[in-house]
This record gives sequence, C-alpha cells and structure tokens, in this order.
Amino acid sequence: MGQLSSRKALEKLKEGNRNFCDGKPGHEKQDAARRAELAAGQEPFAVVLSCADSRVVPELVFDVGLGEIFVVRVAGNIANTSSIASIEYAIQHLNPKVNLVVVLGHEGCGAVKAALGGGDCGHHLNMLLAHLQPAVSQATGKTDAAKLVSTVKKNARLTAKRLGLASKSFERKSLEIVPAYYNLASGKVDFL
Repeated sequence: MGQLSSRKALEKLKEGNRNFCDGKPGHEKQDAARRAELAAGQEPFAVVLSCADSRVVPELVFDVGLGEIFVVRVAGNIANTSSIASIEYAIQHLNPKVNLVVVLGHEGCGAVKAALGGGDCGHHLNMLLAHLQPAVSQATGKTDAAKLVSTVKKNARLTAKRLGLASKSFERKSLEIVPAYYNLASGKVDFL
C-alpha cells in the first residue's frame, strides 16, 4: 500500500467506517491471495488500540482487509507497558512507517463500568483498572449512563495523550494519535 500521511490514513478509516455503518462492507483483501502476499511481511497504514470487547472488531468497524491495520487489544483500551510496547513496535519497525494511531473506546465498556463500580476485582484486573482511574476522576455526568460515556471518552483522550508522552518513538512529527468512540448500535466511530 505504501506510506500514508496521518490525514489520508484517517480518511481511509472514516470511509471504511461509513461502509460498515451503511452495511456495504468491501471485504477486500481477505482471500488466499492476500494471505500469501502477507507471508513476506506486513505494511499496515494505521495502528488501532482497541478494547478487547468481542463487539468491537476494528478490522470490521473500519472495513479493512488483512494486513491493513495493526490492532492492539486490551480491556479498556489502556496504555500499559505491553500495549505501549506493541504500538512502539509497529511505529518503529514496520516499513513503511505508520503515521496514525487511533485509541478506540466504545459504548458500554465493561472495564470502565468495573472501574466506576470500584471494589476488589482481583489482583490482575485491579492492576488494569488502575489505569482507568484518571478518567474516572475527571468524568462528568448526572446519570450512571452519562458518566459511563463521559469516562470512556475521557479515557480515550487521556490514553492518546499518554501515548504521546510515553516514548521518543511517538514524537515523530508525521505521527498523529487520535482518540475515538465506537457506538455499538449504529457502528459509527466518532473521532474525538
């Protein structure tokens, strides 16, 4: 595909999301020929840090084929050591260089609900949910539903900001980090 500017990569994702929302996915580049082509290496045009929720599948949401986006999935789409390292790998070692990272939060995120609920969720989950506390403390909303939406969006924004500060790898001028919010029922991605 060749290197895309962050603007062109973002436009390609938006176009794919329109296809997905309209129920007209292209399903290109998902056949045996594409698999054979990718055996020699990958050249994704964007990285997506997404929640691990089974209802949020970035390749489908953005209507892309095999090898077009580099997806990192973790509950709550948080930037922890492993997810940051995975993104660093993509932007440092894949050629052509990836110029767009999307942090994709989503409606009804269970990890955010758990963080809002508090309590002891077990050692490993508590460690993960700790990354969501800055968003929890800054969220607004009078109802539980409004607070959940606010927290998910705040988390996507804070995670994008955190990634920008996480490593020298993210300081490349051509690299853009964009927070986004996926609406489950409509399939629409709102870029924040």
